[in-house]
Order: sequence, then C-alpha cells, then structure tokens
Amino acid sequence: MSEATVTGALLCGGPHSKLSGIPKALLKLGDETLIDRQIRVMREICSEIIVVTDKPKLLIDHLDPSVRLITDYFMDCGPVGGIHAALHLARHPLVWIAGSDMPFLSAELARRLVGSRTEKSEAVIPLLRHEPIPLHGVYGKNGAEKVAKMLAAGETSKEKFLGRFHWLGIETDSWSKEPEIGEFDFVIRGEADVGRAGVLNYSY
Repeated sequence: MSEATVTGALLCGGPHSKLSGIPKALLKLGDETLIDRQIRVMREICSEIIVVTDKPKLLIDHLDPSVRLITDYFMDCGPVGGIHAALHLARHPLVWIAGSDMPFLSAELARRLVGSRTEKSEAVIPLLRHEPIPLHGVYGKNGAEKVAKMLAAGETSKEKFLGRFHWLGIETDSWSKEPEIGEFDFVIRGEADVGRAGVLNYSY
C-alpha cells in the first residue's frame, strides 16, 4: 500500500453534530480540536484529506488549506449522503471514511484493513462482536455510483448501504486490545462521552 492510493474522509454534519452549541468536530481533546486530531491520524496513511459537511462556514477557518472541504450532493441523507460525496470526489482509489465524532481513529487499523482487501472486496469493514463498524471502513471509490443510485431511490440507511456492496468484514476484537488500535469505535454522542473521551485520551 502507498499513501498515494488512500484518501481520508471525515463526515461532519447532521442534526446532532453539536454539543453546547459547539460543532463536535471543534470540541477540544487535550490541546487539539477533535478534527485536528483526526486529520493528524489520517495523515499517517492518507495523502489526501476530505471533510464533508453541510456547514462549511463553521469549519473553513479551522482547517489547514491542504484539507479539501466539500458538501453533499444528496442533501439531508445522513452519513450515507456524506459517504457518496467522499467517494465521488476522492482523488484516490481507496477511501478511509470516519465520523467527526470518533476521537480515537486508528491509522494502524485502517492500514490493516487496506492490506486485507481482495479483488472482490468493494469495501473492508471492521467488525466488533460480529457487528460492522461502517464509519471506520475502507471503501473503493468506484462504489460512488452504487451509492448514488441508492440515494436517488430514497434509501438512506447504513444497513441498506452495506447491502449494496460486496464487503469484507474483518474481526477486530483481539486487535482492539492493542494500544495503537484501542477504542477506535468510540463515538461522542453527549456530554458524558466528552468526559469519558478526556479520560481515555490519557491512554493514547
């Protein structure tokens, strides 16, 4: 795998993207905003970074000029709309996609997912306790057309989205015990999660 083959994409949007009036992406974790931390981690394996958002004005002053800021083509379609935009506009054939509310992304896990791809795999998705974690998955850019057809038909659920792909699930329960992988699936949903993320941050 070469860095030239992977785009990192962060989905920043949706009706629940704020806490106490602050976009989740701009919450502080230690000395960094959440989005700065995620971009730093993604750059370990990605030569291009995309941020997908329906509120670009909130983020544009906080992003390095090298980060591409894009918006959804299919509006109000949740994460699947953001996934479509990322796949459609990515410059590289593989796209590592994550949510902006996931503070502990793992470049090592993404690297292993990329290395696990087969010729038939349109996506490689980590599994925890046999459940897929689609927002830490690696997708082939050529899947954009499938997602577009799905959204045009009014289908927006992540379950139906995965059903459109020939995806390979990789069990990660044992990997998650490794420090460089850890709680990659942790999601900040409310104030209590912000506090827990701050405690967990001391371990990373």
